[in-house]
Amino acid sequence: MELPDLVRQRATRLGAAGTAWLNGLEDLVAELEQRWAITVGPPLSGGSAAYVARARDAEGRDAVLKIDPPDPELGTFDRVHVLRTAGGRGYVRLLADDAEHRALLLEGLGGPLSRAGLSPERQMGVLCDVLAQAWQVPRPSAATREQAQRKAVELGALVSSLWEKQDRPCPERVVDLALDFAEQRRAGTALEGAVVVHGDPHPDNALRVPVPRAGARSGYVLVDPDGFLADPAYDLGVVLRGWCTELLSGSPADAVVRARGYCRLLASRSGLDATAIWQWGFVERVSSGLYLLELGAGELGRQYLDSAERLASAERA
Repeated sequence: MELPDLVRQRATRLGAAGTAWLNGLEDLVAELEQRWAITVGPPLSGGSAAYVARARDAEGRDAVLKIDPPDPELGTFDRVHVLRTAGGRGYVRLLADDAEHRALLLEGLGGPLSRAGLSPERQMGVLCDVLAQAWQVPRPSAATREQAQRKAVELGALVSSLWEKQDRPCPERVVDLALDFAEQRRAGTALEGAVVVHGDPHPDNALRVPVPRAGARSGYVLVDPDGFLADPAYDLGVVLRGWCTELLSGSPADAVVRARGYCRLLASRSGLDATAIWQWGFVERVSSGLYLLELGAGELGRQYLDSAERLASAERA
């Protein structure tokens, strides 16, 4: 079976379990075709973790089959819980799932928001509207403040360890500011305002619904939720994290003005605190840059870190 190179490489790194998953994938797809009465096409290109293919059900409706390898980092069970609970509000509809084989059958969707030809500002507006619906997933009844604070703690630890491991690839002031912001976000997170966040709501994870439906008032829904408890401003920090091309064009002063404008827009559209969004966005920018360097995506990682350095210089001025 033809698979994207990154999917095959990631499965191979899992050792015997990953090799067994690869070897059994063709038979599993055939089994699911029979069980769910679907016809599955060839795997889609461009994936990095899971088997993903377009499918069609017995009534001719489009769907997508997704099968995760046995990698606990992918959070398959959390994703299924979020999608099942959301019931299509802000999220792709879950049509069927097989927990044992980490398989999901999802509604068929159109192209990503990133390819809609919209300005960054309009894309951010769409993401705010989608997230407002996605955040309606009820938080666990036994949720604690420590759970809501966990993301800030994890990101701080990640920045510290990867900066040293990657031989300090950005100025120390950038890392110091990221750690300062991570601690402020930890201290400022209260359980009362926490929600089940998507976790990675960038424009490539927002796909167009082909036909207008309830739960997709913006015309887009989110896919691949991480689904953990956090400050909702965290999701908007992820939205702010991108746009490296825009921030690296022009002068450093232009980058700050543009990024601050993006942040004000997100705060206005969501009603959330601009400072929290800004700080989450900076921490995400630095942690993502370091993580991409660790994965070997040096060019993209440098864009995140270089844009973070521009924003940090203004912050310390």
